[in-house]
Amino acid sequence: MKTIFRSRPIMTEETHRATSFEIFFDLVFVFALTRIISFMGRPPTFLTMAQGLVLLLLLWIAWTNYTWLGNLVRADVGLVPAGTIVAMAAIFVTALVIPNAWRHGNGIVDAPVILALAYIVQRVLHLALAFHVAAGDRQLRTTLRLYMTTAILAGIPLLLGAAFHGTAQTLLWAGAFAIEFSGGVIASALSGWRLRSPSHFTERHGLVLIIALGESLMSVGTGAELAVTRGPVLLAALFAFTNAVCLWRLYFKNTAIVAGHALETVPSGQRGRLATNAYSLAHFPLIAGVIYTALGIEQVLDHLAHGQPWHTTPSLDWASTVALYGGVILYCAGRVLFLRPTGQATPRKQIVATCVVLLLLPAARSLPALAALGLLTAFLVALVCYEQLSGSPRNQRAGEVTPA
Repeated sequence: MKTIFRSRPIMTEETHRATSFEIFFDLVFVFALTRIISFMGRPPTFLTMAQGLVLLLLLWIAWTNYTWLGNLVRADVGLVPAGTIVAMAAIFVTALVIPNAWRHGNGIVDAPVILALAYIVQRVLHLALAFHVAAGDRQLRTTLRLYMTTAILAGIPLLLGAAFHGTAQTLLWAGAFAIEFSGGVIASALSGWRLRSPSHFTERHGLVLIIALGESLMSVGTGAELAVTRGPVLLAALFAFTNAVCLWRLYFKNTAIVAGHALETVPSGQRGRLATNAYSLAHFPLIAGVIYTALGIEQVLDHLAHGQPWHTTPSLDWASTVALYGGVILYCAGRVLFLRPTGQATPRKQIVATCVVLLLLPAARSLPALAALGLLTAFLVALVCYEQLSGSPRNQRAGEVTPA
């Protein structure tokens, strides 16, 4: 018990695994992602989908920062969990106001202002905890100083955006992400990040993806509401479940094994760079793909819940169709990007799969909503079966994986 309350951080070992406290953090993060679905789905437009993307990117930066921190020291010991709990509260507040992120004048303090301040709070806490952990580590403190400079600069457009409306707010918040992102890249290039436990890092990214897949099924209940007992609605719900199973299998039974092996076998001095490129960067399209697919499924179920025969149900509008199929396109493209930094030759079938979904998109726009979802489900089932029969990347010899 004494170790729980000690103030000095405990550095992680190479065999360190994710803690229950970090999984709790992931649940709060994924709750924020589901709130973005709520924001984009009232109803979805290309503008709200772009604004949702900005929010996704900002939240992803927040999550990756605390994942790197938990890889360096135990997240459940000392001052780190205390500071992280406050950061979780800030992310929770961010999640609560996300549906009103572009609405002004609805309270004593505008929702955009609350969101910007809550985001800055968790950002300041991360930097404070990181410097606390880096005491005596000259290289890490240099990296953090570089990163802190851009983090401070990113707060300026974030606060300015909260004071404006519409397009100006969107552009300023996108600029805040661009500054944050460039800061991480610059810090990585000039000083570098240190990865202590590959197993912890791969596990955290796998867990947050599987939680996102599970939470995406909540869109079924949101879209169906009380109409779930109707035949077409129940069939669409089963299609949604099948899609989640296929996306899970495409990552965990194929791609993740190769990337995880590469991260474990690469020399320790190169792990930080590989982890940054393959996980902190290339993992984002996988998460975004799950969120946009869930948004599209929610819209399909909303169409079907009005009691019309499925074949007379109107087709999805372009925004909803792009969300549904674009989410899978992002997911498939994310698998390709995820493998590239490992030095593993990208299987041609993964590139072809991404192009096939893109080609199916115009046809899906002209189909009834249930048929469009059914077509996407059939594609994913066929892709899983094809990769299983043709041999997935995990069947390659370990010696063939040569991380860059």
